[in-house]
Amino acid sequence: MSDKELESLRRKKLFELKRHLEIKTEAKVNEEKSVNKQEVLNRFFVDRAWEVLNAAKAQYPQAAEHVENMLVNLIQDGKLRTQISGGDLYRLFRRLGLRVHLQTKITVFEHGKVKSLEDKLREENS
Repeated sequence: MSDKELESLRRKKLFELKRHLEIKTEAKVNEEKSVNKQEVLNRFFVDRAWEVLNAAKAQYPQAAEHVENMLVNLIQDGKLRTQISGGDLYRLFRRLGLRVHLQTKITVFEHGKVKSLEDKLREENS
């Protein structure tokens, strides 16, 4: 083998090793981001924010995932520094044109007992 052929093989092998290392590094970074997403959001989510996000994921999986990723990116970049309540997140989805349906329950406290609104109205009608 000549020196040129040997040098060519070394370069080719070095290039393959470098590419393999970049792919491994990129996969590791992506894995860390996905693991940290919940931790990052957990520091900023208050109130019923997780409930709204989970409902949005169930109803609009792609859009909710995109919103979640954007929120994580904004938090990590330092552009978002305030806490996010369930109402804030709900309004964000509404402004994006997504009607997230949440399960709601109205309860009434009467005579030391907690009753559902349905039971309260039933009692009054009978």
